[in-house]
Amino acid sequence: MSLNLAIDVRLDSFTLRVDIDVPTGETLAVVGPNGAGKSTLLACIAGLVAIDSGKIVLDEKVLDDDDIRLAPEERDVGVVFQDHRLFEHMSVIENVEFGLRARGVRRKDARAQSASLLDEMGLSNLAERRASDLSGGQRQRVAMLRALAVRPRLLLLDEPLSAIDLDSREEWRQSLAHHIESFSGTTLIVSHDPIDVERLADRVVTLDNGRIIDDERTTNGRS
Repeated sequence: MSLNLAIDVRLDSFTLRVDIDVPTGETLAVVGPNGAGKSTLLACIAGLVAIDSGKIVLDEKVLDDDDIRLAPEERDVGVVFQDHRLFEHMSVIENVEFGLRARGVRRKDARAQSASLLDEMGLSNLAERRASDLSGGQRQRVAMLRALAVRPRLLLLDEPLSAIDLDSREEWRQSLAHHIESFSGTTLIVSHDPIDVERLADRVVTLDNGRIIDDERTTNGRS
């Protein structure tokens, strides 16, 4: 089982061409300069940007090709965006259960599953608080729980620690490492922070101008 990407995307004057396989259980970091195509790559996998040609396959399930384009909620993919994209007017527990409800889970069951996740992470006291009232660190953790609540096979993390202040970042890095270690699927991380990459990823690919120019393992990488 794996994530197989053969993507060709043209956006205005920018072209992204990526061909790569990521085994199940691996954590892949995608790095590169601003404008290299990192976030566009994640958006294509999540179904938020259409590919012009190629194929995206997750555990033998075609997500995107010339004939098929699954909607984001049909992809078994959880996404944590750089800006978290929480629903500000909703409570924490409503945010966590949103993906479950979008996938047709009954309200009662979605609420129970979300409450269990919040309790597991020690965030039950925030369940009824509005997302707009959360700190940066709290928002990051709620966004992670919302992504994990749908039990995805693939987790996409776009600069997941960028909103955390430097004094608290190591604590949150450890928390994120725990999430990833306990996650049975595949993880893709976009990050500009070399410490995050080295601590969290098994493998690193470097994008530049829409192309992969380097692919190597970290000290965490499986041989």
